[in-house]
Amino acid sequence: MGFLYSQLFIKPAYPKRSFAGETVIVTGSNTGLGKEAARHFARLGASKLILAVRNTKSGEAAKSDIEKTTKCGPDVIEVWDLDLSSYASVKAFADRASKLSRIDVLLENAGIATGTYSVAEGHERTITVNVISTFLLALLLLPKLKATAKDFKTNPRLSIVSSEVHGWSKFPEWKEPHVFEVLDDEKTANLKERYPTSKLLEVLVIRQIAPKLAGSGVILNYLNPGLCHSELGREGSIILEVMKFFLARSTEVGSRTLVAAAEAGMESHGKYMSDGKVDDGALSSFVRSQDGDAAAKKVWDELSDILDKIQPGITQNI
Repeated sequence: MGFLYSQLFIKPAYPKRSFAGETVIVTGSNTGLGKEAARHFARLGASKLILAVRNTKSGEAAKSDIEKTTKCGPDVIEVWDLDLSSYASVKAFADRASKLSRIDVLLENAGIATGTYSVAEGHERTITVNVISTFLLALLLLPKLKATAKDFKTNPRLSIVSSEVHGWSKFPEWKEPHVFEVLDDEKTANLKERYPTSKLLEVLVIRQIAPKLAGSGVILNYLNPGLCHSELGREGSIILEVMKFFLARSTEVGSRTLVAAAEAGMESHGKYMSDGKVDDGALSSFVRSQDGDAAAKKVWDELSDILDKIQPGITQNI
């Protein structure tokens, strides 16, 4: 009932906070929620807005569209290449972004939802894109976020787009000796649950990382945009399309939840946001259980090892 009520009767507030003087990065911003969130940031006066996209041609089209509708200056928006299925691309992007004078918002929106098995960087593609590379980018840019907090006496936001569907995953894999190995096994991979599972993994990892960032000045939060019209499910099922037809929020309305996370204060640190408001009570019962805590520690321990192999010492950035 909570899902239906939220979709049908709750409309997140229209963003009004100024982002003047701030540098904002939005991943997956050539289309869908990311693009509409970027449009809000441009409208709200961001001094530099970076569209981090896999398809730069589409990114340039998004840039032109946003400039036209917001009348922002010609030097505000930049399109940067970022392919989360490639660790080299993530590292190159982070290296470039680290040279910016400041980063006030890193909004990690990019992700995939697919029912087809494929491998990227040695792991099942959804896990690589939605989990490993998402946190690889976050940890690579944490030093710049922390430096921004210190140098400009501000609280940069690291906001990660999660989903209510994290509660749809049964996640039996957490009881296995090696969680990521089981998730990568094509013979046993449950691709129908893979997107929800990837979102659950994000939630579990964030709940491990957030306490370690206390006192850093960086606000880490994560959000549920609700079911929205976007291209996320372009590799998904017909059932999802039917649900969207009857229940989905418009892309613009859904994007308000992304901006809400990027403007939320310290009260949102380590917290889950739904409908644009802090609401840890909306997390799944598993996440809030003792088993959920045990699973979170296990997943983070494994992911830490994976990340440190990709970039030695990266977990020391937390």
